[in-house]
Amino acid sequence: MSKYSMHLLVCGGTGCHAAESDAIVCNLRDELEANGLMDSVQVILTGCFGFCEKGPIVKVMPDNTFYVKVKPEDAQSIVAEHVIKGRKVERLLYRDPVTKEAVTDSKNMGFYKKQMRIALRNCGFINPENIDEYIARDGYMALGKVLSEMTPEQVIKLVKDSGQRGRGGGGFSTGLKWELARRSVSDEKYVVCNADEGDPGAFMDRSVLEGDPHSVLEAMAICGYAIGAQNGLIYIRAEYPLAIERLKIAIDQAREYGLLGKDIFGTGFSFDISLRYGAGAFVCGEETALIHSMEGLRGEPTVKPPFPAESGFRNKPTNVNNVETFASIPAIILKGAEWYSSIGTEKSKGTKVFALAGKINNVGLIEVPMGTTLREVIFEIGGGIKNGKKFKGVQTGGPSGGCLTEKHLDTPIDFDNLIAAGSMMGSGAMIVLDEDDCMVSMAKFFLEFTVEESCGKCAPCRIGNKRLHELLGQICDGKGSLADLDRLRNMSLVIKDTSLCGLGQTSPNPVLSMLDNFRDEYVSHVTDRKCPAGQCRSLMEYVVLADNCVGCTACARVCPVNAITGERKEIHYINPDICIKCGACMDKCKFDAIYIR
Repeated sequence: MSKYSMHLLVCGGTGCHAAESDAIVCNLRDELEANGLMDSVQVILTGCFGFCEKGPIVKVMPDNTFYVKVKPEDAQSIVAEHVIKGRKVERLLYRDPVTKEAVTDSKNMGFYKKQMRIALRNCGFINPENIDEYIARDGYMALGKVLSEMTPEQVIKLVKDSGQRGRGGGGFSTGLKWELARRSVSDEKYVVCNADEGDPGAFMDRSVLEGDPHSVLEAMAICGYAIGAQNGLIYIRAEYPLAIERLKIAIDQAREYGLLGKDIFGTGFSFDISLRYGAGAFVCGEETALIHSMEGLRGEPTVKPPFPAESGFRNKPTNVNNVETFASIPAIILKGAEWYSSIGTEKSKGTKVFALAGKINNVGLIEVPMGTTLREVIFEIGGGIKNGKKFKGVQTGGPSGGCLTEKHLDTPIDFDNLIAAGSMMGSGAMIVLDEDDCMVSMAKFFLEFTVEESCGKCAPCRIGNKRLHELLGQICDGKGSLADLDRLRNMSLVIKDTSLCGLGQTSPNPVLSMLDNFRDEYVSHVTDRKCPAGQCRSLMEYVVLADNCVGCTACARVCPVNAITGERKEIHYINPDICIKCGACMDKCKFDAIYIR
């Protein structure tokens, strides 16, 4: 029984951390101490609440009051009004974007209504640096159950029966992967957690590690027992300092409690975990490249077979799963395969974590049952498109995925449906695009990323993607032709068919999906020499609208290259041969006299 009558939960994820959540915690504690309330009210720095758009967030329990966009100076009001007087601080409450009414309980917010949290079940509820809080929410009970009541074969069968598929992008059966590693005969085996999250706009795995690191440690130990391994490794980007810090704390605490190390629970089973750091190479998300990097070698993929389950780290059988996959395992063990398989669709069970980003009102981290539609995610959970703009597309699966359009909005999200629609699940990045986005330049943007991240081992990826990127650049510059559109497609298909690993095999996906769904936009670039979205600088022309120009000279005074001429109180003119299309003149003009043609 807690001695505290009230808890103030403060979001401590990276985003809120950058917005001074640490200072909010300090100020809240100072205010409580000043009022003699430290013995009855506890302030807890938690993991990510998910609603990043409204962070930093302070949640008051047990009444579940949800305060948004909190600043350090708001601590005084929260303590004086809510804690002491029992009155909610109205100005900090979330307001429904439609009704404009204050919503006090997060359960009634559109952002949370359709979510179901399994991998994120503890994020935002516990202090990730306190193992006791994890244990209080059934932490390490799954490991205890496995070691005391189940054989390794029974564990693997349960995971197989649950229908869970790997959340790293490939969607391979988790239980079958464990079974293959179990069958491999060796004096030593390894469990590897892939925390190398490199997709643009992705922050799912990082948030789990920052908010609930023990769930991953517990799952790795369960996996170790199931496959016959005694050593675990977490491969994590060195650019995730907060996640690394909390992982280190969690590992030390688990060892201290006897939950990692020798003879766990007195069962004779031993398992320990260490960290390996990556330098931020996207290709190291591929499991064979990741293993090479952990061995101190160049992060390059190898041809499979043999698969890591047969010959992986140090040529020993190795099971590789990503963070989200592991995070759900303890819940599956405790609640059963039938429970988990009842969630989701026929071939895609459970839930999926997505990082919502781009032109959407509710940027954040969400977890929904498989089968939830894109429309529900974007317009109900995500709150629709920013600034009332029109939805144009959504890129799922990061640079390896594809762009889906309005006709796909009612598509249930699962592994197979997204592939059938020309995209993929990937690790869970979801970038929303609006009417102002140019689909040719977006394809170029994603391809630029993969060109930069290619390890260069195979020619199709190293050379083919470079040529593909150059061709897209020519089209954006107005130097393309209709024949180039056919070249784009043919080259993309060759790269997909002949590249060595998943990076090269999926890199043309954004090009192909955007070419299929927005062909008219590509045609406009090469035939009309126009960018319908007005984003490609080479195809822009800034023009003065004579009827609106009053000759105030404001535009001429801010032009960095003196491309605008005209006397005061006379109509001005922009020389297209000199103009660098920076937009400074349009931003400065108060009379809407400058437009893009």
